[in-house]
Amino acid sequence: MSILKEEIKSLSQAYTEEVTALRRHLHSHPELSFEEYQTAQFVAEKLRSYGITPTEGIAGTGLIACIEGKNPQKKVIALRADMDALPIQEANEVPYKSQNEGVMHACGHDVHTSSLLGTAKILHTLKDKFEGTVKLIFQPGEERLPGGASLMIKEGVLENPRPQHIFGQHVQPQIPAGKVGFREGMYMASADEIYVTVKGKGGHGATPELNIDPVLITSHMIVALQQIISRNASPKIPSVLSFGKVIANGATNVIPDEVYIEGTFRTYDEEWRAAAHEKMKRMAISLAEGMGGQCDFDIRVGYPFLKNNPELTRRAKAYATDFLGEENVLNLDLWLAAEDFAYYTQETDACFYRLGTGNVERGITSSVHTPTFDIDEKALTIGPALMSWIAIQDLQHS
Repeated sequence: MSILKEEIKSLSQAYTEEVTALRRHLHSHPELSFEEYQTAQFVAEKLRSYGITPTEGIAGTGLIACIEGKNPQKKVIALRADMDALPIQEANEVPYKSQNEGVMHACGHDVHTSSLLGTAKILHTLKDKFEGTVKLIFQPGEERLPGGASLMIKEGVLENPRPQHIFGQHVQPQIPAGKVGFREGMYMASADEIYVTVKGKGGHGATPELNIDPVLITSHMIVALQQIISRNASPKIPSVLSFGKVIANGATNVIPDEVYIEGTFRTYDEEWRAAAHEKMKRMAISLAEGMGGQCDFDIRVGYPFLKNNPELTRRAKAYATDFLGEENVLNLDLWLAAEDFAYYTQETDACFYRLGTGNVERGITSSVHTPTFDIDEKALTIGPALMSWIAIQDLQHS
């Protein structure tokens, strides 16, 4: 084992108690997207306590900081963590349970932020032992359109200095703590939000001939729109269309005037994505009109698909294998969830990998975005150490 690797592992072990305390503080005080005021202040104060000077107020509550090693202009890489929480009421009964009603770090952004703070402390301690610059990005608003990544990019987060590569780390409860996962190329899907209002003519349920039933129109529409996926998308392009909200607001004997539905469309091909939007709109509007009603069909374009640079990801996986052992580094499958880290992957070579946080024996198995999500805090030793090792190794690669 190299001396530097030993130092990183030793430092991460020494900082584990602090990083765990950071994560628990953040978990107890979650803030929604673009409202991360106390979180950003907390991060800035911690960075200053480490001797690192942050630049605050980027895209509202975002902040960045640079750690310069020897010869800082030689190469620049970026490390990113997101800071926002979700509008979920936490169901866990733990000492660090959310103190903010209806808000919870149910996607692990408290882990990402505390882990990057631990990484910052390690890299600052070792700055005389590597060449180049590491740019730290603490980002707001990953969970809400238009995505904090897109806003930070517009405000120049990838300039002055411009990183050649960017790395992001995300919790994965389906992977045991102590292990990590990588995937080259396409990894996560684009995600668009669909909002539809189907209008008819309400009335008594006993006299359907006098009404234009928007509930019936909507039921046909939801089924028909699935044909866009099954009969228009190439089987080679993964695509998903799901509707998660349907509001008819009538009664057992009342047909309402309108029905409101919301859904999501996800895929991995931009050309097909645009074509599907038009096909869905045309089908929904024509079907509603054909049944005597009307339809307002709104698609809000969301995050692009996330693509990991193959060569960079291959190297990062090799660094992880060297650091953790081959048995602790997994290959990931495609995942049709979405991430605004995808915006960074459109701008520069990027690698977005998974940090295992699950523990079946301890019952830590809940998925992200659920009220019982939690982590095995063993991951808070692995996360900062691995990201530090990847950063230093990549800086050394010409």
